[in-house]
Amino acid sequence: MPHADVAPGVSLAYETFGDPADPAVLLVMGFGAQMISWHEDFCRALADRGRHVIRYDNRDCGLSTSFDAHPVDMGRFIAAVSSGDIASALAMVPYTLQDMADDGLGLLTALGIDRAHVFGSSMGGMIAQTMAIHRPSRVLTLTSMMSSTGESEYGRPTPEAQAVLFAPKPADREGYVAAAERELVWASRRYGDADALRDLAARSYDRAYHPSGVGRQLGAMILGGSRADALRKLKVPTLVIHGLDDTLISPSGGERTAELVPGAELVLIPDMGHDRPRELWPEIIGLVAEHTA
Repeated sequence: MPHADVAPGVSLAYETFGDPADPAVLLVMGFGAQMISWHEDFCRALADRGRHVIRYDNRDCGLSTSFDAHPVDMGRFIAAVSSGDIASALAMVPYTLQDMADDGLGLLTALGIDRAHVFGSSMGGMIAQTMAIHRPSRVLTLTSMMSSTGESEYGRPTPEAQAVLFAPKPADREGYVAAAERELVWASRRYGDADALRDLAARSYDRAYHPSGVGRQLGAMILGGSRADALRKLKVPTLVIHGLDDTLISPSGGERTAELVPGAELVLIPDMGHDRPRELWPEIIGLVAEHTA
């Protein structure tokens, strides 16, 4: 697995698909998820549409650099955020959403790519938005999928989905794989597939079991704050995709994103939750291929 140094002390694991001479599409994955959550078949199908596809592990996830030297006490962190003591909360987290956005752009630089189409999913959408806001000259187009704006009143999860998100996962492989079935709570109701969730969990566990990074990524995401004012000024061509079945980041998150970004296109997909079911790949890939043409 190739790695690229993207910042002092930070190396990202990555993989590419397709012809490097084609326009680059950088896939940015979400909270706690490894790059293999962008299924290889999905990446190849997008590459077959004439795109040079790049997927990677965010810092503190998968085979990229971990920050285990900076443990985060999530109880203390949540208490600090809840009480409004943001300075204390910031001091607990070793990096920010901006750092994660700079990582992705640093990967492009390491690969000799000046500008790319950036496609982010969930927290990856937040990272992708941050790339476009702060480095618009590097971002040809933005696709923000199943994501939100950082405003607390939009994209709110259901209590059931939030409970699953924050529930600790078993440390043993068998328990970890079995627990993946809980994620059906935010999957598409029509296409939700427990076997696929367990398969991804098994492959992720075997590839790189790294639960401690989840808390630090969560801290970076929570402290990212609202991007509303910056999104109002964004001039990068933007596509917003959201599933109407999404209970983890409700469709209002996508609707608000498209409302704020001038000229943004909003596509709400029936039968899609907070997942990318194989049955909907042709539609998603078609939308992204058209947007990045």
